Amino acid sequence: EVYFKNLSKQKQKEDMEKNGNNHKLRVCVATCNRADYSKLAPIMFGIKAEPQFFELDVVVLGSHLIDDYGNTYRMIEQDDFDIHTRLHTIVRGEDEAAMVESVGLALVKLPDVLNRLKPDIMIVHGDRFDALALATSAALMNIRILHIEGGEVSGTIDDSIRHAITKLAHYHVCCTRSAEQHLIAMCEDHDRILLAGCPSYDKLLSAKNKDYMSIICMWLGEDVKTRDYIVALQHPVTTDIKHSIKMFELTLDALISFNKRTLVLFPNVDAGDKEMVRVMRKKGIEHHPNFRAVKHVPFDQFIQLVAHAGCMIGNSSCGVREVGAFGTPVINLGTRQTGRETGENVLHVRDADTQDKILHALQLQFGKQYPCSKIYGDGNAVPRILKFLKSIDLKEPLQKKFCFPPVKDNISQDIDHILETQSALAVDLGGTNLRVAIVSMKGEIVKKYTQLNPKTYEDRLELILKMCVEAASEAVTVNCRILGVGISTGGRVNPREGIVLHSTKLIQEWSSVDLRTPISDALHLPVWVDNDGNCAALAERKFGHGKGIENFVTLITGTGIGGGIVHQHELIHGSSFCAAELGHIVVSLDGPECLCGSQGCIEAYASGIALQREAKRLHDEDLLLVEGMSMKKEEVVSAAHLIQAAKLGNTKADSILRTAGTALGLGVVNILHTMNPSLVILSGVLASHYVNVVKEVINRQALSSVKSVDVVVSNLADPALLGAASLVLDYTTRRIY
Repeated sequence: EVYFKNLSKQKQKEDMEKNGNNHKLRVCVATCNRADYSKLAPIMFGIKAEPQFFELDVVVLGSHLIDDYGNTYRMIEQDDFDIHTRLHTIVRGEDEAAMVESVGLALVKLPDVLNRLKPDIMIVHGDRFDALALATSAALMNIRILHIEGGEVSGTIDDSIRHAITKLAHYHVCCTRSAEQHLIAMCEDHDRILLAGCPSYDKLLSAKNKDYMSIICMWLGEDVKTRDYIVALQHPVTTDIKHSIKMFELTLDALISFNKRTLVLFPNVDAGDKEMVRVMRKKGIEHHPNFRAVKHVPFDQFIQLVAHAGCMIGNSSCGVREVGAFGTPVINLGTRQTGRETGENVLHVRDADTQDKILHALQLQFGKQYPCSKIYGDGNAVPRILKFLKSIDLKEPLQKKFCFPPVKDNISQDIDHILETQSALAVDLGGTNLRVAIVSMKGEIVKKYTQLNPKTYEDRLELILKMCVEAASEAVTVNCRILGVGISTGGRVNPREGIVLHSTKLIQEWSSVDLRTPISDALHLPVWVDNDGNCAALAERKFGHGKGIENFVTLITGTGIGGGIVHQHELIHGSSFCAAELGHIVVSLDGPECLCGSQGCIEAYASGIALQREAKRLHDEDLLLVEGMSMKKEEVVSAAHLIQAAKLGNTKADSILRTAGTALGLGVVNILHTMNPSLVILSGVLASHYVNVVKEVINRQALSSVKSVDVVVSNLADPALLGAASLVLDYTTRRIY
């Protein structure tokens, strides 16, 4: 005896060394109900039969421990398995909340059990809410999970739960080729997927020849013959409880009318199960001579009952899976198994308004014999699963990897790269030039195109489209992704509709112009349009001195005078889109005439046009040129000549500049008294010549409460283009509008 024991130990040692693993794999199998135990039991027997490789711990929870459902934990004990832990996790109730509370209760109790057991791997079956609690606990406690029957498709919440468990599980045992493909499509590692077949088929395919008449007589009566009775098993559909209860009522009515001996099993523990039991009792099923209502049938006996039935009816997965192995006719009711692979023995009744449809299905199916189906297994699942378990290397990293399909341009998944390449097409419609630029998220002008601004509407729009198309094509070569088009233009603009309502005299034929529609249609991009002064303010808010400032004003000093007002971080447009026409603030009642038709506007004093007018007047009076200045005969007098003369000591030119700066300063004082901003930004080519005079006027003329305002010169090289880009970049990338 000692000799044979030693010989046996030596053989076990050799087997373990051959498998390259001297550590017994500690396997925890957790079973929640009678259905999952029928799939797990064959695996448990296989594990128990090889103690040299495995240590088995059994955890029982869920409906196994409820008397109303037959206290089915007893069949586990009858199978001679030691139950390590019993967890009462079902919260009694009849709605969805009870299911959620049951999951929560299981999550509270499971950590202590898993801490004590410390399994190497946990085997979880299927798609029940209890199984989700098991998988969640194991995953969070860094315990490897083997999921049985993942990748399948059915109806109700079960689909979502099954796929959620798949995402938590490290290893997968599936039953069909389609399920395997679904798992691969869900980015699971192919090397960790085993196509084994359904473990219950190992028992099914060897069970039909056993003594079955005694089992049939025990559950249905002595006078019942094979193929002359019905097995009914229907569960509530948790995503549509009312409809499933109605369908169950119609099913019972049809079965009563069909008048055949019927074995009715109680439903699963789900929201709506108690209501279904009430329907059974309301119709007197438990006392009807043709019916036998039972809470549970041991799986070995249940196999014999469905194998020799005239028909099975309901919405249990058993009907579309296991019963096909015997060719027994099945009527699948409702949507609970929608998407399951089925054999030709299954007739689907998706919906029923009356019992007639179900009754007709019974008449079609009852008593038929179909070819046996092996869609879900060939009877050799358990050996494959045990071999798969032995191959698990516990030294491999626990963190599971997902096998995502290749994604083009993977570098774009880097956030820094995205921020660098997200760009806008910016368009600036000036009085002289038309400019288009590619502007990056960081405010860098990647590429710029400049053309003279045409005089007619048709030519101007044609040129805008041509330049935008060219820039959009070029953006691809410089690795920029264009998010949209922003347009800065003079005049009054309705930014909501993208329409120029009317323009200044500097841009002809530019009133009531819809810019958004033709450009958006041509480029297939969103288009934003706003006034050039507003765009300058937006540029400062995003890239310049106004960044992070709640209230500030921007004044553009160029050919004309414009501006934009930002109040509480938002641009002000006004009720008729005429806000921030700062160039037309009147600072003198009898001042020079402005292009707007009024007199004494800031623009009539301080704009480039106004300075050019005064330079011409001095030149005509031979008072412009001083020593160090020269002009060609054909050269046009401009504001630049006036500024040059002032720098070289021309007192009259200097006086004109100071008057212009004073007019601008008075306008700023009016703005301070109206809006009370904390910052004033002077932008444009003339800003540096005006800033000191403006500060002097504020100190002299403004109320003491606003004298502390900061007045600065913009450091942005191209505020019009940057502002147009800001229209796009702000609205396409921010999360709150």
